[in-house]
Amino acid sequence: MRAHHTQAKAPARTRPALRALPLALFLAGLPGITLADEAREAALEARVAQLEQLVQQLVTQQQAAQQAAAEEAAKPKAPAIQSTPIIPSNPDTRFSYGGFIKLDAMLTDTSDGEIADGSAARTLYVPGAIPVGGPDEGTDLDMHAQFSRFWFAADTELDSGDKLRGYLEFDLFGGALGSEAATNTYGVTLRHAYASWNKWLVGQTWSNFQDVGALPDSVDFVGPTDGTTFSRQAQIRYTNGPWSFAFENPETLVGTPGRVSSDDNTIPDLTLRYTGKYASGHFSVAGILRELSYENVATGVDDSIFGYGVSLSGKHAFNADNDLRYMLTGGRGISRYIGLATANDAYLDDTGDLDDVGTLAGFVAWRHVISPQLRSNLYYAAAHYDNDTDFSGLGATKRVHSLSGNLIWTVLPKLDIGVELRLANRELESGADGDLRRLQLHAKYSF
Repeated sequence: MRAHHTQAKAPARTRPALRALPLALFLAGLPGITLADEAREAALEARVAQLEQLVQQLVTQQQAAQQAAAEEAAKPKAPAIQSTPIIPSNPDTRFSYGGFIKLDAMLTDTSDGEIADGSAARTLYVPGAIPVGGPDEGTDLDMHAQFSRFWFAADTELDSGDKLRGYLEFDLFGGALGSEAATNTYGVTLRHAYASWNKWLVGQTWSNFQDVGALPDSVDFVGPTDGTTFSRQAQIRYTNGPWSFAFENPETLVGTPGRVSSDDNTIPDLTLRYTGKYASGHFSVAGILRELSYENVATGVDDSIFGYGVSLSGKHAFNADNDLRYMLTGGRGISRYIGLATANDAYLDDTGDLDDVGTLAGFVAWRHVISPQLRSNLYYAAAHYDNDTDFSGLGATKRVHSLSGNLIWTVLPKLDIGVELRLANRELESGADGDLRRLQLHAKYSF
């Protein structure tokens, strides 16, 4: 008999309610806590609603972006210009690129005639083109962007330590391909094209007889044109420390008495240069030995002689704001290298032999920095030519000289605005002369 051990039990489904009853009674006695829980619950529901709204906005934006992308993908595409990166044949090669965009505007007044329209002398200062003996025709305005320039370079250093370089440089001074009436189109001109390997250089670049580092800061394309050596030509050059030696392209300017550009040479122009550098600048001494040759089968003329010359140049900084630049060049039969070929190298005498022309030329320039954004330059240049008037006649150029001053303002980094005034004169062997006055403005952006 186990009945006395048995107790009556509530149905299983009522047990949770019975267990929760004391807790409910307790909570019922604490109304403050119940109200606080309800407030927190309401705040939580509000936050959940805000999150649901934000998620819906994001979903809507994503759907719109996907639709726009699908529409863009459906549009017809132009073929890709370059689908893979440019990889040089030598992976150790580094490319570089640069140049500038330059506008020149010039007001030119000449006392004895007008410089021919479309000639080079209307775009830069050419001493030999100053008119002599003509009427005063007033002032001309010329504007152009032909001296804008760009260059490419490729530099490689091999595992052996050998250094290779290729360099190309062009400007737009290549002759008119259109008229000033409409298109002002000009061709691309080769300035430099050379390759170098350690101490050797082959190709076209500045003559080894020219010291580019001595040229002043000018608004004109060249600057002290009357008195500076200036030539770019094909050559083979070897440089070892301060010494450089080059075989350069020969060309002879012969007066017959008109000018003939003779290509009858068989020996290259030989140039030698020494450049010494010091804390405040540099100085350079250069020499040239060249063959002057002319042959005319029709007249039976065939003659060759040698020309020679020496040039001293340099730059000296007195302090951070002032420096002096200079050049002095003399010789015989070297006129092609000076002043953009103002005079001939030689003349034919009455027996058909070549008679060389003596030359003495030079310039001096002072550069002064007025402020970090403003600088000035003042320079004087001149050349004297020793012609034998029995063969050259009295119309040959005896002397050219010019005085120039400028102000160059760096408006922004790489952006310069400059103004330059030039007073120039050319005198003939007859004693007749002509003046040139030019006011030039330029704007130049380098990149």
